Order: sequence, then structure tokens, then C-alpha cells
Amino acid sequence: MYKNDTIVALATPAGSGAIAVVRLSGSEAHKIASKIFVPAFAKADSKSTSELYHNLGANTVTLGHIYEGNRMVDEVLLTKFNAPRSYTGEHVVEISCHGSIYIQQEIIAVCLKNGARMANAGEFTLQAFLNAKMDLNQAEAVADLISSESETAHQIALQQMRGGFSSELKELRGQLLNFASLIELELDFSEEDVAFADREDLKRLLSESQQTLRKLIDSFALGNVLKTGIPVAIVGEPNVGKSTLLNALLNEEKAIVSDIAGTTRDSIEDEINIDGVRFRLIDTAGLRETTDTIEGMGIQRSYAKAEQSKLVLYLLDATQLNTAPRIMHCLMRIQILREKFPDKPLVVIVNKIDQITGLEHAEITKQINSKSPDTILISLSAKSRAGVDELKTALVSSFKSGALSQDDTIVSNARHYDALQQAYSSLLEVQEGIENDISSEFLAIDIRATAESLGIITGEITNDELLGNIFSQFCIGK
Repeated sequence: MYKNDTIVALATPAGSGAIAVVRLSGSEAHKIASKIFVPAFAKADSKSTSELYHNLGANTVTLGHIYEGNRMVDEVLLTKFNAPRSYTGEHVVEISCHGSIYIQQEIIAVCLKNGARMANAGEFTLQAFLNAKMDLNQAEAVADLISSESETAHQIALQQMRGGFSSELKELRGQLLNFASLIELELDFSEEDVAFADREDLKRLLSESQQTLRKLIDSFALGNVLKTGIPVAIVGEPNVGKSTLLNALLNEEKAIVSDIAGTTRDSIEDEINIDGVRFRLIDTAGLRETTDTIEGMGIQRSYAKAEQSKLVLYLLDATQLNTAPRIMHCLMRIQILREKFPDKPLVVIVNKIDQITGLEHAEITKQINSKSPDTILISLSAKSRAGVDELKTALVSSFKSGALSQDDTIVSNARHYDALQQAYSSLLEVQEGIENDISSEFLAIDIRATAESLGIITGEITNDELLGNIFSQFCIGK
């Protein structure tokens, strides 16, 4: 953004609606507004409308009309903000008009005629960053907040926008730079063998820093899936009810259901929001030995989808568990899945319980629990939807971790994750340098490399290309 420009854009979604908001920001925002806005209380014999406008108090809302020359465009509510007490840190005017597309375009056009220019994507938030109203981490959280589609994604974005881990990183960066400065100072007194930086204090700082960064890095695995949706693979043998379960969870007929084995040849995906957590459900082809080339490709994709998922639902057909060999076969399958995906939560679901007796159901659960006591076991009928709510509760409890409820910091931004990884690697090099007693000059370089990676997250170190990449992903008007 050019510092002297005054920018204008529609701040509400494009299209017709009850109301729309046109936003002006920049040094000339009030001057432009005074030329086109006439307060409703203005009288014919009163002083000029420009003077009336400038007498309006800051942070006030005023009823009036937008004019282009002598032609009235619309009756509006105008909100006036004075710098630096505004979103961008500059003078800001927000015009709430009727939601006609024609009216929106006319108001923007009259602002452009009086000296404003159209805002680029994310330019209002960019200006807020440049005016130190927020750091880069908080600015990126604004975009995440706008695009959040679940309670957890909203919670993570809101936490980051309020400061998140910015203050923690800034404090850590300051301590590292202080040590780097002291170590560099030692170079001026190298002949006198003077140590200004206490190596034991530096070791303690390195240990604490590594713990902090490791915790943030590890949180990305959770933060990323909570932001984009937790992938859940539904696997099992043909005709156990995988597609029926998907339809029951989604409450719609998404997948084709048939008594013919092998109906699902490819993965079917859809999303569901359960108690504020967004899940991406993946219905896969039935797992079995087959000579059908197409079905075989689908089965390979089933394993691939399970590999990509964060949670695996293994479905069993209760009506097929009526003999000891069949139960043993299923237990072997459970063990195979555990060994194949050791780091993924596995939920075993006994389906079609409405087609067996209570005693048969009790025996099935007894056998599974005795042979695989750590298994999360859910019994339900996907067709009648009995027990589906219990499954939803189990899904949420698997990922609604204590970290979220305790407001611990969750990293969900890939750029932050990469920078944290670089900072952590630099810290390891600093630690190795201390252990090998390398010269102060090289030690200071590694410390400053760590501080630089942390500064990239908060925007204390940045460049035009980085800012362009980040804010180009924002919507116009924000």
C-alpha cells in the first residue's frame, strides 16, 4: 500500500442483501466523506456540510445521505473513526447502505471520483500491520477467523488474533538477541579472554526454548486438522454397512447402498460438524481378497486413505459374528490395523445390532473386549441410526483435547510451522556449538539465525514478497 493513498472497498460479501458496508481508510478518508455525506440533521441555512461532518465526534454513527453532486444516492449510516483508534490505525469511515448491488457500486464510484482508490486484497489488514495495530501472526489469524467453519477453527483463530504465542516468541527472541549481543561483545575483548555471556544461563535458556518450540511444533499436527477438518476413514469388509454409516452420520443419502458386495469402488468423502469439531468422513471400498482389477484398486485406495486419516473406524457386521472362527478373523483384522496404523486412534464398530439378540451382542462385545481390551468399542445400527449419537460423542472426545479447553496455544499455520522448525534446528546448532566450545563468532550467528526465524512469524523481520504472498490470500475489503 502507498502510505498516502486512501483506499475503498466493500467490506461485506458481494451480492444483494439487506445492508452492505463500504469502508474507506487513509489520510483523506474524512475529507472524501465530507464531500459526499450530508448528515440528516443538516438544515438549508446551516453552515457547510463539510464543517458539519468534521464536527462529528469520533467513534460515532450518524444518519445521513450520500450525494453525487446534487443527486442523492442512498440514505446511510456513517461511522467515523479517527486515527490511530481504528482497525487500520488511520482515519476510517464505514458507510452502511442498503444492500442493492447498484447502490454499493455507486457509493464506491463516488468515493473513487473524490480521490480514493480501490483496495487490494487484504490491504486494510496490511495497513493495520504496518501501523503496528497487530503483528503478522495476528494479521494472518484475521483471515483464518473469516474462513473458520467450525467452533474449534474459530477458537484457534481467535486465540491467535488476541496475541496467541506472539508475546512468548517476542520475549524469547529478545532474550536470544541479548545473548547474541553479549557474545559478539566478547569478540572486542578476545585478547583479554573476557566472557560477558554466562554460558550456564545460555544453556538454561536453550533448554527452555527447545521445550517451548517443541511443544508448538508438535501442536501443528492437531491444529492443522482442526482447521481443515479431521480426516476419518471408515474401513471394513464388503457389506458391513460402511456406506450406510456414512449416510447416517451425514443424515443424507450420500453414498449408494446395495446388498451387492463391492458396490463402493472408490472413496467417497464429505464433511460434518459435530459439537464444533469439523470431520472429513471417508467411505472406502470393502477390504477383501479379490480378482476384480477395479475393486482391487479401490481396496488399495482404502488403505491409502486410512494412512492419510487421523482416525480409523473399523466396521464389523454383527450378523456375521455368530461363530468363533468369524470372531477370531475379526480380531486378527483389528490386530492387523493396529500394527499397520499404530499411531492412529482405532474405533471398532459393531454394526447391525438390531438384527441380533441381546445375548449374542453381549457375547460379541465380551470376546472383543477380552482379546483386545484397549479397543474403543461402539455398538450401533447404522440403518436405524440407533447408537450413532454415541459414535459422534466418541469422535469428538478423541480430538476435543484438553489443550483446547485449557487455552493452550495451537499452531495451525503452515508458515509458522516451517519457521518454528527452522528456529528449533538453529537452537540445536547453538547447543552443539556450546558443547563443542566453538568460537563466539559462530555461536552468535546461530543464535541470531534462531531469532530471525522467530521474527519471521511475528513480522519483526519481513519483506515485500512475504507480505504480498500473505495478504493476497485475504478477501477484498479486509
